[in-house]
Amino acid sequence: MAMPGKTNSLTDVSGIRVGQAEDVPAKTGTTVILPDERAVCAVDVRGGGPGTRETDALAAHTLVDAVDAVVLSGGSSYGLAAADGVAAALGARGRGFALLDLPGVPKSPVVPSAILYDLANEGDKAWGEDPPYRRLGRDALDAVGDTVALGRAGAGFGAMAGAHPGGTGTASLVTEAGFTIGALVCVNSFGSVTLPGAGDVYWAWPHEIDGEFGGARPPAGWSMAPQDWGAAKYNPGARENTTIAVVATDAALTPAQAQRLAIMAQDGFARAIRPVHTPFDGDVVFALSTAARALPENAELALAELGAAAADTLARAIARGVHTARQQARD
Repeated sequence: MAMPGKTNSLTDVSGIRVGQAEDVPAKTGTTVILPDERAVCAVDVRGGGPGTRETDALAAHTLVDAVDAVVLSGGSSYGLAAADGVAAALGARGRGFALLDLPGVPKSPVVPSAILYDLANEGDKAWGEDPPYRRLGRDALDAVGDTVALGRAGAGFGAMAGAHPGGTGTASLVTEAGFTIGALVCVNSFGSVTLPGAGDVYWAWPHEIDGEFGGARPPAGWSMAPQDWGAAKYNPGARENTTIAVVATDAALTPAQAQRLAIMAQDGFARAIRPVHTPFDGDVVFALSTAARALPENAELALAELGAAAADTLARAIARGVHTARQQARD
């Protein structure tokens, strides 16, 4: 029977660690996903206003077939500098891609990144010419470990999920075939994560395991109007909303297979947020493979099962993150 891993987090995938750092006065933060070894990575971008770095290099036909880290950050375009800090630190450790291994020629760390918009959350953004994100990237890298904080943490520290507090969520699943799928997400969506007129019931409720985000269920006879968006944001601005995520697996995937995993995992957004992939969002999902376990002979069917599990796991992570952030806001 498929069940969550030991910590119900992205780090249940062997070879994956996570670091988080926050600037509390600025109400922003950064998250670093660090594989122990360079990992196959792909990306799927669905939102109308994305902010990314090095995602073109992840296409299956390009030269680079693995990454050294993935960075998620608040700060809108300023937040892309977090990956600079991570790349510099990893390069100093000798990690990265080397077309030619020559003395005196440093390796080039491949650190794709995506950002969310948290500039208007009333934090102190008077940073002048020295935004905190390069430092936050280094701090998050220094903090990598097996524990992932939920809610107001890392890149999701200053986020809003529709009208609710947003935040960082994570979840995992060990499939019946023995593969592990993990998801980490920072939810700053235009759309709502809860059903309209149903209290604390999350759109992801059919996928909940063991009451991991409150256990609320729709009341008997619940229904909704076709265009009732419930607790979505009002007066959204272009590029001011984004849900960014990483899914990872221990299954050995090619770049093309990882691309399919990222595409299928995006369905987790649609299962947990309404509406999603709007012109106001910059929704991005990265997919990582640590290649610890080979796919079976029927690789296509196994990949389909992994993609479906990734979507469900990502939906659960979204609800877990917002549920924790709402509880923190009430305390």
